[in-house]
Amino acid sequence: MRFSLKTLLWGVLLIAVVLFAAMMLFPKPVEVEFATAKIGPLRVAVQEDGKTRIREKYTVSAPLSGRVSRIELNPGDHCDEKTLLAVILPSAPEFLDARALAQALAKVQASEAAVQRAQSNLEQARIQLELSQTKFERAQELLPSNAISQNEFDIARTEQMSSEQSLQTARFELEIARYELAMAKAAVQQFDADAEQGSRSLDPFEIDSPISGRVLRVMQESSAVVSVGTPLIQIGDPSNLEIEVDVLSTDAVQIQPGAEVLIKHWGGAEPLSGYVRVIEPAAFTKVSSLGVEEQRVNVIADFSEPPEQLASLGDGYRVEASITVDVLEQALQIPNSALFRHQRQWHVLSIVDNKAHLQPVKIGLQSDAYTQVTEGLNAGARVIVYPSDAITPGTPVRLAGGGS
Repeated sequence: MRFSLKTLLWGVLLIAVVLFAAMMLFPKPVEVEFATAKIGPLRVAVQEDGKTRIREKYTVSAPLSGRVSRIELNPGDHCDEKTLLAVILPSAPEFLDARALAQALAKVQASEAAVQRAQSNLEQARIQLELSQTKFERAQELLPSNAISQNEFDIARTEQMSSEQSLQTARFELEIARYELAMAKAAVQQFDADAEQGSRSLDPFEIDSPISGRVLRVMQESSAVVSVGTPLIQIGDPSNLEIEVDVLSTDAVQIQPGAEVLIKHWGGAEPLSGYVRVIEPAAFTKVSSLGVEEQRVNVIADFSEPPEQLASLGDGYRVEASITVDVLEQALQIPNSALFRHQRQWHVLSIVDNKAHLQPVKIGLQSDAYTQVTEGLNAGARVIVYPSDAITPGTPVRLAGGGS
């Protein structure tokens, strides 16, 4: 039997058609990555950059006009309440000015009022601490019997810790008020001249440190003539740190006092823990890196770590804070990368009999990596992560890895 060229061409065409039909009927499986829907704890958090700051800083300023001597202290130097910070030689013209004396006397009166106010704030802080301690002790007794929820217990514990910080702040404010009163009285004493002779005392005026701590900044290092109120040196206690995190106002409404804070990327090997002390009530406008104006709110958090753990941190250090908004102990969850929008609803591509299946789902809480699924999936279901355009419902798939 002889075959012509025409018959050969028709044969090749027929074989191609058969192969194409076989490929359409039995397409090659697409390799996909997958994840398994699992039940477990889900933590929803707000993540923003923040910075550390010393809780109580004090800027020592000149109580009177005159020539300040060169300040020998440097940033980082330790100082206590007896450390000499600066010496001012008063200017004679000012001491011949009756108005300067009147201003000095008025400052003494204002400082006395500030001391009384600080004493009242300290007493209020003590009363609040006693109340919060009583509530916390009661919560500790009720928690084992499940008479109160874990959330109520956390709130009581946070109020107790916040009251302790408020008491420390009140004590610091009273110390500073007393120091300012002493400085104001010392300034008035420079006017102790004999009124009949009209002479004035021009003895050097020494300024001691109001608190124990370390020098943070020296604003007036060299000797110079300064006026009243000129900042000279700033001091504080670097071990008394807090965290300032500015978040979007839409996120701030979800954050509650006492919320857990995880501090990451601060330079140490392990993350640090803390808790939210206060959410400031006033927002401010900040321009983002993309040039968009945003309303942001400062969230102030305290460290839960011992002071020695924070020894390497200082004032103004950058940190990355993760503030807990909500926690579900048992939530069916899948990776965020498995979700996509289709016909205005959330869908996933689940794997059924080694084929992609379009499955609508309803979602709940969402973290930075996982999403809670309330309807549409069961525990153990496999879903495709990072689905590509090459995958459509019914497409055969081959599992490449994943499963987490």
